[in-house]
Amino acid sequence: MFRLCANLRLTQLPKSVPESFMITLGLRRYSSPAKEAKISVDGVNINYVKVGTGQQNVLCFPGMLGTIWTDFKPQIEKLDTSKLTVFAWDPPGYGGSFPPNRTYPPDFYYQDAEWALKFMKALNVQRFSLLGWSDGGISSLILAAKHPGHIEKLIVWGANAFVTAEDTKLYEGIRDLKNWSDRMKAPLIKIYGEEYLSKTLSSWVDALVDIQKNQVNGDICRWLLPFIQCPTLIIHGAKDPMVPSLHPQYLLENIKGARYHEFPDGKHNLHLKYADEFNKLVEEFLLQ
Repeated sequence: MFRLCANLRLTQLPKSVPESFMITLGLRRYSSPAKEAKISVDGVNINYVKVGTGQQNVLCFPGMLGTIWTDFKPQIEKLDTSKLTVFAWDPPGYGGSFPPNRTYPPDFYYQDAEWALKFMKALNVQRFSLLGWSDGGISSLILAAKHPGHIEKLIVWGANAFVTAEDTKLYEGIRDLKNWSDRMKAPLIKIYGEEYLSKTLSSWVDALVDIQKNQVNGDICRWLLPFIQCPTLIIHGAKDPMVPSLHPQYLLENIKGARYHEFPDGKHNLHLKYADEFNKLVEEFLLQ
């Protein structure tokens, strides 16, 4: 979903707001050699970074309200960029990709998938692998299924192909910023402003609730999973409070040839907390 780029440790986190879902804690201090750039895609200036000279292209796809640095800093700065060329972007309405303001129509996951492909094509990258986290993982599933000729390999975590009634209860728990501690919300407010953050967050919850109510069995992209042709790695944190294990298990059972790796103590932000282990896993899968 989204993470704060902060080297903080929270105390007295509200029970209704799982810590790993809301904020990245204890990020290491990395140097930041990568410079942000902009490219126009269908009239929207997309903010992105590109690092590395490797033959394998990889796109990092962030979660809801996620940005280049809040969601993928350890990957941008620590993946083997002699073998990989790593791209990370702010989808329209997130981070530095303004305008437009972010909205969540019923097909927003599908729209994000198309934006990602158009963005990579604008950079003259026709084939690439995907690192998709949370909402970015969902759109990565869609992108891999709908455009198999462009996707070499797929890695997703914190993603789900459908929404249950129990899932929506978790989402409702984070709707109101009043439930957040000041330390939690201050960094996001610094990025987005309180009004934009509150409105966007509430709109996202509304969209997921509508999917659960209005789509058969809360479907997002179940029907597309059999169309994923590329090698796929599904990663799951066994202690993820926002994505129950039924979701990665469903992906594993419905994506042909998919592999599965579990972090026993991992939560929603496992790639940040266990960055070195995660990066090694990613490199082995992408480069084998």
